[in-house]
Amino acid sequence: MPRLRQVPRAEASPEALAAYQRLFGDRDPVSEPGTATGTPGNWWTVFALVPDVLVHAQDGFALLNSRRRALTPYQRELALVRTGYLGQSQFVYSQHCKAARAAGIPEAKLAAIPAWSTAEVFDAADRAILAATDELVLQDGRIHDAAFAALRDVLSDEAILELVYAVGTYRMHAMICRALRLEYDDVDERIVEVPAPGQGSAAVDVMGQIQRQ
Repeated sequence: MPRLRQVPRAEASPEALAAYQRLFGDRDPVSEPGTATGTPGNWWTVFALVPDVLVHAQDGFALLNSRRRALTPYQRELALVRTGYLGQSQFVYSQHCKAARAAGIPEAKLAAIPAWSTAEVFDAADRAILAATDELVLQDGRIHDAAFAALRDVLSDEAILELVYAVGTYRMHAMICRALRLEYDDVDERIVEVPAPGQGSAAVDVMGQIQRQ
């Protein structure tokens, strides 16, 4: 379950109600969850806690998907699938795999995005976008000059700005989903101690056992 309260239909603001109607029809998404893509839909019911934040987020989605963009849907989704993967958000990754197919990214490329640097299916333009995405996410925006030069070979200045904005936006969404345990990111902490057999939480000199005598 999400870490924050979900807003039922009866308590929803006009802004949230409009979103609920679009995604859930006449259902109450709290008592009858589920979206057309198979997610619970609790991203919407939690964001509905603060209506103007919900509106801001929705406006951001519309902005990135606008026909006015210099960055193509193919280029955007290539970067956003990689962003979801690097950001360790099952929700962002899964949703943008679906969007990537709609944008024309073939299955072979989609399957190769997690290990793109060793895959042969990507052309120079793809690789420039993926390399820049890696550095945006993993190096917190510090794109090396060589990587930026490769990006400039395939994208206009306007498209580069849109790429950086899109990756930064979805890096934020990946973080939010994980922090609040929304949608497919409602997962237990996996880095936990595994007790030694028969010893439970007893102290054990592990380093003494494994060192070479």
